[in-house]
Amino acid sequence: MPFSFEKTAIEDVIVITPRVFNDDRGFFMETYKSSDFINNGIKEDFVQDNHSKSSKGVLRGLHYQKAPKAQAKIVRCVKGAIFDVAVDIRKGSKTYGKWVGVELTEENKKMLYIPAGFAHGFCVRSEIAEICYKSSDEYSPENDRGIMWNDPEIGIDWNLDSEPIISEKDAKHPLLKDADNNF
Repeated sequence: MPFSFEKTAIEDVIVITPRVFNDDRGFFMETYKSSDFINNGIKEDFVQDNHSKSSKGVLRGLHYQKAPKAQAKIVRCVKGAIFDVAVDIRKGSKTYGKWVGVELTEENKKMLYIPAGFAHGFCVRSEIAEICYKSSDEYSPENDRGIMWNDPEIGIDWNLDSEPIISEKDAKHPLLKDADNNF
């Protein structure tokens, strides 16, 4: 199998490690194979791919889309390094308000599967980072929501050396307890 799938402390969030074939020309790896993903519990159809580039210290998040346009994501870092975070925002879940974080780098080639019902964010650790991710639904501005990146009740340890660089939009997100969330 070209992938290994590892459950995290929040079992619905999965770290995916591809099998990488290296030789003197470079490397080859599969980044997505529907049948393998379905056989390991990732059943969504992914309909949109996104690519972003950020500088060191940039923190993006925490983002999600409300139902009916909720998005599952598969995130990977193709250049540099990020600390990628998923927060369970499913009301009634035994892990509601809990988070998991994984280092995704161009070297480790790991990916993170984040189901719908989770907020997502990342912080750039390298000088620059490029992130590619698949989404199970298209971007929907009217359903786009967020949660404050430093919500003390969630308590994410971003392991920051300094104040992060965040967008005006992300700086205005509410706390989880006040978020517009229909999960």
